[in-house]
Amino acid sequence: MATSRLSIVFMLTFFVLATSIYAKEYIVGDENGWKLDFDYQTWAKDKVFHVGDTLVFNYAAGAHNVAKVNGTGFQQCSTSASNGIMTSGRDVVPLQTPGRKWYICGVGKHCESRNMKLVITVLPQTWAPAPSPIATSTSGKLAVPTIYGFVVGLFASLLLLLV
Repeated sequence: MATSRLSIVFMLTFFVLATSIYAKEYIVGDENGWKLDFDYQTWAKDKVFHVGDTLVFNYAAGAHNVAKVNGTGFQQCSTSASNGIMTSGRDVVPLQTPGRKWYICGVGKHCESRNMKLVITVLPQTWAPAPSPIATSTSGKLAVPTIYGFVVGLFASLLLLLV
């Protein structure tokens, strides 16, 4: 009976941890950050964003900002006070709902003339991650998902419980 309860607790813990581990953090623009004259659409085109992921906008505070806008605000490069303009220089944006998301810099003509705008599509959260190719980053380091080490550790723990 105790083993049965322990197994249930283990499986619930695994479920909770697994759903949070699949979330990814995307540094907008990678090492370039949120800056003038960068092609954010090219940066985003090969990425798959899901509910639970986060975007991180890195920039010099005071030089830029990040405004979440709608499609019209994106096309017209216009913000309003209701857009929730972020100014910290390291703005973390949780992707909480599926759908199109639009972000612009509201400083001067940074959006209109200098391409500081990003549009992405956020997909619903998946329970099984889609297989992704192992890629190399621009720094030459191999990018390997960290979930594998966690899964191996969980299975090893489960085996110890059964022994």
